[in-house]
Amino acid sequence: MAKTYIRVDDRLIHGQTVVAWCPTLEIKRIVAIDDESAKNPTLKMIMTMGVPKIYKTNIVTIEEAKQIFNEDVKENTLVICKYPRILSDLPKIITAAEKIILGNLAKRDDTKYNLKGATGIFYLSDNDIKIIDEIVKTKDVEFQQLPNTARTTWSKFKKDL
Repeated sequence: MAKTYIRVDDRLIHGQTVVAWCPTLEIKRIVAIDDESAKNPTLKMIMTMGVPKIYKTNIVTIEEAKQIFNEDVKENTLVICKYPRILSDLPKIITAAEKIILGNLAKRDDTKYNLKGATGIFYLSDNDIKIIDEIVKTKDVEFQQLPNTARTTWSKFKKDL
């Protein structure tokens, strides 16, 4: 049976995705969800040019993602979105996911919280926390930069705020 994993990483598709995450999770398909990138042919080309042809790769809008996941997913899939707020538009995808892995999240105007002591950059807003608090009721959510680095559970992150 195919598995779906969700990664929140503001870089979307990049080297660590292809070299570390995809082999570790036995991924066959990458679906990056970002309305802006999906509508920009140049960004799509840049993001996909380093992805080996063994991976089906889609860069889609939120609406296109909903259509993709209305069908049965037949291969292990890594869904990547830029920000936690996108997750609130994807309840069916979240329900099907094995877990949600929070990756790189750069500082934004609305962010107040930073995961201390972690490798990488993890900044969250009050709204991000609210969204993840809802998701964690039914799914495992963790911070992890790379598959071979330490994981921080959502509950541990919340204690460190």
